[in-house]
Amino acid sequence: MTDQRKTALNPPGVAKPIRGYYSNCVRVNAGPLLFIAGQVALDANGHVVGGGDVRAQTIQALENMRAILRANGADMSDVVSVTVYVTDIAFLDQITDIRMKYFPNNGPASAIVQIARLAIPELLIEISAVAAVP
Repeated sequence: MTDQRKTALNPPGVAKPIRGYYSNCVRVNAGPLLFIAGQVALDANGHVVGGGDVRAQTIQALENMRAILRANGADMSDVVSVTVYVTDIAFLDQITDIRMKYFPNNGPASAIVQIARLAIPELLIEISAVAAVP
């Protein structure tokens, strides 16, 4: 699918995405790029949200990302790439429906990686992104 700034593609000869919230590749057609640092489950006051709850932490991280995008005149549909870091790869299935709500159509290119820990021990997930902004 194509919009003003990006084209999400799943070309022939490559397996289809295993989840519906991402695309195999995204071609940026126009607009500057916004690089979003890894977002975690910290509220605006710097307090951890959802201790021990990866679903609550995923929502907070994505809401933080949404706030950054909006501050730059963009929205979640402008995200072209995400990297998700989790402390347990089993979280992949636990957060699928949440990611589908934030990226329902023509999702960004995506990678998910299990890591040993994040900067704050209570954190279970971190999500960085690149967006094509107006």
